[in-house]
Amino acid sequence: MQRSAVRPSPVFLALLVLTVGGALLTLLEGETALRAGVFLLVMGGWAVSLCLHEFGHAIVAFRGGDREVYFKGYLTLDPRRYTDPVLSLLLPLLFLAIGGIPLPGGAVWINHHALRSRAVDSAVSLAGPFANLVIAILLALSVNVFEPAPGIAWGLSFLALLQLAAFVLNILPVPGLDGWGAIEPYLSYEARRFGAKARQWAPLILFAVLIGIPGASEVFWDAVQALYGAVGGNEVYAVYGQYAFFFWR
Repeated sequence: MQRSAVRPSPVFLALLVLTVGGALLTLLEGETALRAGVFLLVMGGWAVSLCLHEFGHAIVAFRGGDREVYFKGYLTLDPRRYTDPVLSLLLPLLFLAIGGIPLPGGAVWINHHALRSRAVDSAVSLAGPFANLVIAILLALSVNVFEPAPGIAWGLSFLALLQLAAFVLNILPVPGLDGWGAIEPYLSYEARRFGAKARQWAPLILFAVLIGIPGASEVFWDAVQALYGAVGGNEVYAVYGQYAFFFWR
């Protein structure tokens, strides 16, 4: 792989600057600066994680035999290379800002016929969610080890919680999500055909269930909270971060 293939794009670097800027803003005096800083930190960090999620799919596909991801620019961490800037980046950020739902982001078009095996095909699907899991663990560890200033700790903790929510959501075996993609290579032709037809609307039904049915939402977030505790996340900081993030409530 050429060295330039994994060079971050200017847009990705701008998202990193936005995230760091939000963190620095929390250090200023005043509640307004604190809440604005947490909001920018979480939104910027979430956008960065969307890029890393898709990069995870692409790099595993590249190493698994699909060279087209290189020529399509997926290995540059550039969100503009995803299928649709609105569906891939803006819509997930909007859903996050409105209700804290970790909507999956863009999609990397994979040439599944070029992949070496069904196991590689499954690994390509799982790479994205596991990128979210790794990010969550690193964020939780950074708070515990470095003990940053309160505003930064709150933002990082809430962002870690959202990463785990994205991980749990994406590994569900629902057509259109990565969990379905992981098992799809081993399914029958009829099941795969059903999944292809359902992938457009199945995630929307899932989100409607999570938003509209309290019991389903509680089960989902209980699982996320349990995983958050298992990786060492600070639940109190996450609550403070959530409160600061939703400054309009």
